[in-house]
Amino acid sequence: MEYAQRLGSSTEPAEAEPSIGLIECVSVAKGYEVADAVVKASPVQLLWARTVSPGHFIVLFAGGVAETTSALDRGAAIGGDAVADRMLIPNVHADLIASIRGPRKVALDEALGIVEASHVATTVLAADVAAKAASVELVEVRLAMHLGGKGFFLVAGETSDVEAAVAAGADVARDRRALVRDVVIPRVSAELAEHLF
Repeated sequence: MEYAQRLGSSTEPAEAEPSIGLIECVSVAKGYEVADAVVKASPVQLLWARTVSPGHFIVLFAGGVAETTSALDRGAAIGGDAVADRMLIPNVHADLIASIRGPRKVALDEALGIVEASHVATTVLAADVAAKAASVELVEVRLAMHLGGKGFFLVAGETSDVEAAVAAGADVARDRRALVRDVVIPRVSAELAEHLF
């Protein structure tokens, strides 16, 4: 799958501001119903409505804070016990959507941080918190595809900043009982950096 197809090639990062919501369903059929309910409930833009491993359905949408909140509440109510996870970010980090679309070319002069989570919604929320917690660059937020339904994100920057960002993101995932692993690699090798882009 091409990176742009992850989020829809027509979606520009600026179109996903200021607020995003996400609902992950364990039922594909219910996921379609949730996607329909979300856009009917409020004037939000549907960014992503698709199946992901392991047979789940992700609905990602954006709009104003009140509209996104209303759409999330309606979608979660329709989803009921099929909702595996959900999240709302009222003021999304400027680089989050671009990072979901694929790896961003950033300077990898020092450290690389990785947080891996067991749910897509938690991955997105943790990535946003991490990017806001310290002076780091979001490199990529990879969601579900070819990951057995998990997600992870990469941040780059000075070692102390990367450590702070990873700690903040890992805390979010841990609080949501979805942390798989968090790692900070100081002085990341040039060979590894080449493979990230």
